[in-house]
This record gives sequence, structure tokens and C-alpha cells, in this order.
Amino acid sequence: MTTFDGRASHRGPALAGIVIVIVMGAVARTVDVPRAGYGVKSDEATYVGMALSVAFDRNLSYERRDLERFAGLYHQGPEGIFLKRGKTLRLSARAPFPFVHLVRRDDPDTTRLYYGKAFIYPVFAAPFVWLLGLNGMLVFHVLLFAVAAWCAYFFLAAQSPPLSAALFTTAFLGAATVPVYGVFLMPEVFNFTLVFVAYFLWLYKEVQANPRSLFDRPWTDLAAGVLLGMATYSKPIPNVFLVAPLVLFLFWRRRWSWGVAVGGAAATVAALLFGLNAAVTGEFNYQGGDRRTFYSTPSAEQPDFPFDSPGATWDRFADDSVMTDGTAALEVLTNPRAPHWLRHNVGYFLVGRHFGLVPYYFPGVLAIALWLVSPSRRDVWRILVFATFVVASIGLLVVLPFTWSGGGGPPGNRYLISAYPVLLFLVPPLGSALQGLAAWVGGAIFTAKILVTPFESAKFTWLITERGPLRRLPIERTMAGDLPVNLAQPLRARVLYGRDPFMLLYFLDQNAWPPEPPGMWVSGGSRADIIVRTVDPIDHLVVEAESPIPTVLTVSINASEVRVPLEPHRVVTFDVPAGLSVHGRDGHAYVLRVQSSEGFVPATLDQSSQDYRNLGALMRFRPVPRVPP
Repeated sequence: MTTFDGRASHRGPALAGIVIVIVMGAVARTVDVPRAGYGVKSDEATYVGMALSVAFDRNLSYERRDLERFAGLYHQGPEGIFLKRGKTLRLSARAPFPFVHLVRRDDPDTTRLYYGKAFIYPVFAAPFVWLLGLNGMLVFHVLLFAVAAWCAYFFLAAQSPPLSAALFTTAFLGAATVPVYGVFLMPEVFNFTLVFVAYFLWLYKEVQANPRSLFDRPWTDLAAGVLLGMATYSKPIPNVFLVAPLVLFLFWRRRWSWGVAVGGAAATVAALLFGLNAAVTGEFNYQGGDRRTFYSTPSAEQPDFPFDSPGATWDRFADDSVMTDGTAALEVLTNPRAPHWLRHNVGYFLVGRHFGLVPYYFPGVLAIALWLVSPSRRDVWRILVFATFVVASIGLLVVLPFTWSGGGGPPGNRYLISAYPVLLFLVPPLGSALQGLAAWVGGAIFTAKILVTPFESAKFTWLITERGPLRRLPIERTMAGDLPVNLAQPLRARVLYGRDPFMLLYFLDQNAWPPEPPGMWVSGGSRADIIVRTVDPIDHLVVEAESPIPTVLTVSINASEVRVPLEPHRVVTFDVPAGLSVHGRDGHAYVLRVQSSEGFVPATLDQSSQDYRNLGALMRFRPVPRVPP
């Protein structure tokens, strides 16, 4: 095997990497985090609150001073914060068997609550927060990216020329959706790096040729197991699957006891962290127990967050608290529609418009392709890595058929980001820089906007798919209630239309406007994509359309398309066949596409109008239910 170990050969990539880290670090250190990040997004409030608590209070409890500190930084409350009521634990010796029981009681201290998320990321970020405030979390992410890039580069450089390794490394990290998660103050980059380092420690010795290397030692397998145990605690799915190839590979080499030790290390670390969670909060599961998400309310009589007023204790919110257990997952697995969901989700997982593997993690897809066409496809450890990625992905789709992307309309698949690193270790020896260039070009076609405007893309995730090649990809109809457009304001999702039967409309772009009393206006010259959700399947839509100008209106729902010429001020009625639906969580989902060939601006036709929209046609439609055979 050809190796590239000379120190001089790495000088160029090292200098480039140092410059990139310095620039990214300078941005992370100087940016106004609340303003640049457009306030709070996703689950940030919980993790920021925990990091601040550890950094300045040396605890993991939520108290009034935590609320005051957060409001002082963000000038708003911790929107979307997950809190839970604490418990006290004690052992009780009594019948029946096993005679020793764990007794939980409500925390007697009513002035504190606990955060309903994993604490490991905030604990590691806390020293940076203590030194640099909120900017410390971004600086921490820059350092994590640097560590991941170092691991990726040296793994590839052990098999390939430095330039090829550097290009593919930068593409793997930069031409995917990964950079946008660097500006989320959440554990995605932390989990990503834990997995990256773990797989590097495990697999670097398989490609490097220096038997005296520090990384050609048994301790690397054990350290990898420890890191994967930490990742499993932080995000059980899909990280729990990622330990398997380490153990199986050791078993394949008949190192039975060492395989058990590595698997045991991962399980022990995860168990200890869950146990520490129980010692702090009284619950082993940080998402279990009395757990609730808090948002500000429009009512002045209702407190927004616990402890924001003297009477805003947990009991004031108790009626809205949520008990979390495993029954929801069991109901999904036993649902007779589970095969239907899986069949559709596999396609969406691969090429979905909002969360697909190909558009958002293209360098990883290229890594799979390069491996499959190379002699390295026979390497047992690479086969195990690929099989693990497949199993972890299917596990997401089976257990979380409606939220396998991470929930809350993220940019790309948020849950997959911690499994994405394993794909780099499939990359075979690179013959030239062309593979790295291909990874950059293929990835940037879909994710260039994310790389250029990460803060905007992190907050306004629904804008990513409104233009460009992503619009040509299929829409994840099983996950209509979890698409990014659900976050858009003014309201563009779950728009009620009609009464008998009623429909919910999701406007995936700005080429159509939510219905008003006259109907729904469609933009001129641009295609509008709208999800239509109904409780019962529909046979067709009855459409009425009109326009003050001559235009051709094209309407399709699923695959059926109807083209209708419109004459000025004349109402035309026609039917559009619905085709087959995709059944999601709460009903049937269809994709309605509408396009008007011509457009007009109302303000130019009527001097009294202040409407400068580009309008094409006005539509009204109603669904006709499908009659069972």
C-alpha cells in the first residue's frame, strides 16, 4: 500500500487549515450571537440555559436567576425550553421481590426545576462560555470542526496524496449541511466530532503503515468505545448503532474478550451518564418524567415561563405537563401502516427535498460510490461501517417515521449528522484531486446557500428549498407536519381551507398566497407547490379559476396535470384527478402544483390599489372524497 507520511508533504494543507481555523475563530469570537442568530431557534434555549448554569452557577438546575440571565442576553424569554420537575431518589427494602425498590418523590425545593435534555454537551461547552460568553459556544464549535478535519485529513492522507486528502476533507465538511449546524448552539457538532474521533481511533491503524504510531495500539479501540458511549447518551438514536462495527470487527479477528471490553466500555459510559442524570434530576431518562416545553403566551394573565413571576411555579403549569414514556414508539412499530411509511420514507431519506441524503450529504454519497467501485469494497471493516450506516438509517425511519429528520424543520437531516462521519471511512485511496472536486461541485449545487449564509439558513430553514435544484426533488409527504415551512411567519402551514370536508394547506414557496375570501391567488410565471392534507382520501379536485388577463393555468395534483386557458374575467370550472395519496401521521397528503403562464401587478391596473404582488390567477377548489369500492 502506498503511504504519504512525510512531514513536508502535509505543510500546505496544515497552513491552509490553520488559516481557516483562525478566520472561523475570529468570526465566532466577534459576532453578536443573539442578533446574528436571529434570536432563539430550535432547542437552543435548553442547551444555552444549561451551559450558562454550569458556567456561572456550577449546577444543572433551572432557577429564577437562570431566566433573568437568559432574558438579559437575548432580550426575550427562553422560547422552546424543555424543563422538568425534579425527583428525589431513595432505596427502599420491602416486599415484593426483589425486595429492594427505587422510590421517587417530588423535589421538595419548589424554587428549582431541571433541564429536559442531555447535559454532556453543555458541560463541555461551559468553560468556553465562562471565558467568552455565548461566543464561547461558537468558538467551541470551531475547535470541534478543527479536530474532525484533522482526523479526516490524516485518515485520507494515509492512503492518498495530501492535495487529494485535503480537497475531499474540506468537501466532506463544507459541501454538506454540516456548517449550518456550527451556528446552532446545540450538540450536533459535538456529537458529530465524538463519532469522527471514535472512528478515527478505531480505523486509522488499518490504513497507516507505521507500526510504532501512537494510534497503532489497543487503547484506541477502548477510547473509541468510550467516545461512542458518550455520543449514545447525548443522542441514543442513531448513535447506539455505531458501536456495533467495532465489536463485530474484533469478533471477526477472534479477539473475543477485547470485543466484549470495547462494547462494555461504551455501555458502561452511557449507563454512568444516565445514572448521573438520575443523581441530578431524579430521572435516568432526561426526556422522561414531568417534562414540558415552554413558550411565551399572548395572555397577560398567564405566565410565560416558570419563575417569571412570584406565582409562576411548576404547579401553575402542571395541567399542561407531558409524561414521556416508550409507548409512542411501540404504537408506531405495531401500526399496520408502518410498512407504508417505511416504503415512502426510504425514498425521501435518499432524495427528499428537505432532508434527503443526496442533496444535503452528497460527499458521503460519493464516498459510498467510490468505495463500491474500488477494490476496497472487500475490506471487512468497510463493509461493517457501511452496514452500520444502513442499519442506523433504517432504525431512524422505523422508530421515527414522522420526525426522522430531527423535528422542528431543520436544514437537512439533523439526526443523521452524527452518523454522517462514518461515511468518510469508506473512502478508498484517492488517485487524484478530481474526487475531491467532484464532492465539492456535487455538494455545492444543493448546499451553497447554507455555506454562504449559515446564520440565515439556520433560522429561516424554509427558504433553502424555495429556489434552485432542491425544488426538483420529491416532497416528504409523510412528514408534512414537520417540514420547515411549519416555522414560517406569517402563517404558511396548516392553513385551514374549506369546512366540509376541510383541508390543511402547506405553502412551500412564495408563489401562492393563503386563501382570502375571494380565493387563492397564484403568482404569474412561477410554479407554486402546495401540500394538501385531508382526513379521508380524495378522488379529484373541483377547481374554479379566473383572471383579469389572458393566461394559461396549469394545475396538477400528484401526477395528473390539467392545462386550462383563461380569458379575462371569465370563471372556468374543471376537475383535476387526485391520484394516490401518501398517508402521514394525521391523514392523506397530496402535492398540488399550480402555475400561471402570465402575470400582472394590481397596482398597475388600478391606481387606487397598493397591491404590488405579481399575480396570475385566482383559484377556488374543493375535494371530492373517494368512494370506497
